[in-house]
Amino acid sequence: MTNFTHIHRRIALFSPIREWLDQVDIHNSKVANWICQLIPSQCPFARDIKLWGERVVLHIPPLCKLNPFYEELMGLRFRALSYLADECNQDITSYI
Repeated sequence: MTNFTHIHRRIALFSPIREWLDQVDIHNSKVANWICQLIPSQCPFARDIKLWGERVVLHIPPLCKLNPFYEELMGLRFRALSYLADECNQDITSYI
């Protein structure tokens, strides 16, 4: 089995969860607020490790991009924000 086949199978295992996340509709302001608090607007893991405050000796990439559900979670967060802003007329600036 090639590495590509192995990776393709692992990705296919996530498809049902990805599809479910894409189909979640937001109809409750408490749930929408909870989702917006739970899912950060930016990836919190990217860091530059500096030596003596000047020279970057190590760069840690945004690890959330490695999350197989990253795009679906961002879509869910966007739908929650849209529901709060459009349907509930709530100020969402604290979530951005």
